[in-house]
Amino acid sequence: MPDNSLSSRPPVRRTPRTFITALLVFGVVVPSIIIRELIEGAMGSGPLADLGWIAVPMAATAWLAPRASYRRRDALWWLAGGFGLYIFVVIAWRVAFLPYRDWPPRPDEASRIRWLCDRQQAGLWYLSGGAK
Repeated sequence: MPDNSLSSRPPVRRTPRTFITALLVFGVVVPSIIIRELIEGAMGSGPLADLGWIAVPMAATAWLAPRASYRRRDALWWLAGGFGLYIFVVIAWRVAFLPYRDWPPRPDEASRIRWLCDRQQAGLWYLSGGAK
């Protein structure tokens, strides 16, 4: 498929997007809870268990962030408590909608993005090529 052509699939609707977002969030949070329990069982509760709990979500956030117009360093918000979970839910919501976008592009993405004007996709952005 050429870089500037639209995706063969239409944008997902709200219900499938919510389901995909929930799968992404549960797929990251549940393993992190299991890792915390394993660390607590082996070494007791403490800072290592706390850091072990956020290792998986931080890695997932850093990996998915550029695809959702966030920076990789936004994964550090997991160290600030519940705000990391909020950032990850927003990233998961955006990733569930790709390759279409309903958020404005970052300045470094502007050269690769197109504003869609046809009836079915009006008001959406489409990013040609992959995220860097």
